[in-house]
Amino acid sequence: MKIRIKYTKTGVLRFIGHLDIMRLFQKAIRRAKLNVSYSQGFSPHQIISFAAPMPLGMTSEGEYFDGEFDSVTSTEDMMNRLNDTLPEGVRVLDIVKLPENAKPSMSIVSASDYYIYKNDECNNDNLQHLMEIIDKFNNESKVEIMKKTKTKEEISDIKPAIYKLEKKDDGIYMLLASGSILNLKPELVVEALCKYAGIVYNRYDYMVHRLETYMGEKDELKSLIESGERF
Repeated sequence: MKIRIKYTKTGVLRFIGHLDIMRLFQKAIRRAKLNVSYSQGFSPHQIISFAAPMPLGMTSEGEYFDGEFDSVTSTEDMMNRLNDTLPEGVRVLDIVKLPENAKPSMSIVSASDYYIYKNDECNNDNLQHLMEIIDKFNNESKVEIMKKTKTKEEISDIKPAIYKLEKKDDGIYMLLASGSILNLKPELVVEALCKYAGIVYNRYDYMVHRLETYMGEKDELKSLIESGERF
């Protein structure tokens, strides 16, 4: 049976890397005595895969992983058993059963949305300045910024990957492309805003919180949890 699990990563656990989160859930599944499926061979491992791993320093309430299980109980029971074993900052929010032909979450991610807010430890009001120029920034036909990969650096127009950018409460809301075809990190958008406003970008001035992870086309996005049903 294919299962999709939605979870949070908040508080001090924002400093925990992706591999540690994977190990955390592998141990949690064992401690919760869930009947997870294992691979065959000399070194069997749990059949689980994660969608759109987060970089260090970011919090989220819209993280996902898929798993195959030999048997399941109920959404509520599995959630409770997992949450009883997890540390503060990581909480399972929902679990759904997927159709047999469902694609892995990592292959269907197409967008994520974020809330950017001020780091309380910084003493400037740069975020307020960025909020004031958002409307003007949105009217630009191109937004060019230096994008770095493991192998190269190049100037890229990130405008097509910014689906929505607006002021929200005391911060900035952004909906961005996120996936294997088109992918944009929220830090790059903040950097581009700073450049546009004539402000020196310092990543530690801002906090980034992921709200949700989506699949589908730009105009018909659905959260990954909508792929299945509670049981």
